[in-house]
Amino acid sequence: MLFARKERRITRILVVEDEPLVAFDTEHFLGSEGFEIVGTVDTVVDACGVIERGEDIHLVLVDVNLSDGSGVTVAQAAADRGIKVVFVTGNCPGDARALAVGCLAKPYAQRDLLTAIAALEKVMDGKMPKRLPSSFKLFATVA
Repeated sequence: MLFARKERRITRILVVEDEPLVAFDTEHFLGSEGFEIVGTVDTVVDACGVIERGEDIHLVLVDVNLSDGSGVTVAQAAADRGIKVVFVTGNCPGDARALAVGCLAKPYAQRDLLTAIAALEKVMDGKMPKRLPSSFKLFATVA
């Protein structure tokens, strides 16, 4: 097939967001775009629990300011298991580069989230993305 869609490398996503409307919108949107949502949780404890259970997760989208602590703790747990992390926040933490592959600034358009994920897949394929949304900072580089 000449125009077949490229197979995605990122398909299983954990959403960590304590704002219910944002969490619901993100889960619903990504699901409608063909991603499998491993879980949508709103606390550090629950997110770390999902990660530590050994779920097959390709990407964690995590807010920094959660009701029971910092998303940085979640990012560290994911990074320790080799899971890619994107901070989705209004204020990207200073140590984000050490723990995450990127940071998507809130508020963001849904297409920016898709473009950010596509950019990560390009980097995973050893290529640099041609364009990034202005709301997304990519920390990952081509090896």
